[in-house]
Amino acid sequence: MRVIFMGTPDFSVSALDALVAAGHEIAAVYSQPPRPAGRGKKDRPSPVQQRAESLGLQVRHPVSLKTPEAQAEFAALNADIAVVVAYGLILPQAVLDMPAKGCLNIHASLLPRWRGAAPIHRAIMAGDAQTGVCIMQMEAGLDTGPVLLRRETEIGREETTADLHDRLSALGAQAVVEALDTYDTLTPQPQPEEGITYAAKIDKAEARIDWSQPAEVVDRLIRGLSPFPGAWFQHEGVRIKALASGVADGEGPAGTVLDDTLRIACGQGAVRLKRLQRAGKAAQDAAEFQRGAAIATGADLSQGE
Repeated sequence: MRVIFMGTPDFSVSALDALVAAGHEIAAVYSQPPRPAGRGKKDRPSPVQQRAESLGLQVRHPVSLKTPEAQAEFAALNADIAVVVAYGLILPQAVLDMPAKGCLNIHASLLPRWRGAAPIHRAIMAGDAQTGVCIMQMEAGLDTGPVLLRRETEIGREETTADLHDRLSALGAQAVVEALDTYDTLTPQPQPEEGITYAAKIDKAEARIDWSQPAEVVDRLIRGLSPFPGAWFQHEGVRIKALASGVADGEGPAGTVLDDTLRIACGQGAVRLKRLQRAGKAAQDAAEFQRGAAIATGADLSQGE
């Protein structure tokens, strides 16, 4: 097919690569405009733009698709279909209607659960045992369109958002190629009205660890917010991110360090911290972290909450 690809972050790159490898003609790639990044705050192209340019593909990054000019340029591409993966701009109805076969979205959840901005984070934070990807026909509502194809996967007990992100990116790439290959045989399935949940954008205010919560809740927060924005606590005035963890045996006052392997008591049970990052420093595995400025057994990490 002649495809318009629309995506911005790392998550979207696998799908672009898969469509190119499958032999589809990429009429153009749409991505968010370059943004200031790094210490020098120089404009940096998105991961999708960088990949598209390396493949010799035409890249466009309009600030909006609501203007007559942007819509005329989109229509002039005469695409069979558009594939949208974490693009970041709202597509007006006029744009949704332009490709002959409409617009497909790769969404990283089992719709209608976790519609919205942060489905991977929210699935882990909620303790879901399973997630997946849906190939959805786009319509004006927020992730409300009928589903053409879904693929499920289990969530590992110690899997982080970073781990699951990479697996779902690859799964979505495979699924969208399959959807295009079998498009004319697929029957769109309307999403059920029951089971709708919304994956609100992650607020940094959610990221501070409340050790009074049960260990399972603390563990899910740590894994769900890893690597960004990173669940955190303070020790001796220094902010420290916890980037990997697991539920462990143990009990004590919430926030107390139970041993030198960073087993921390929670409201119920304990968690073991496996990867940490001091503010301004590189991330380290727990053993390496403890060889530096170690957190002593008996320390109270709930101080300052």
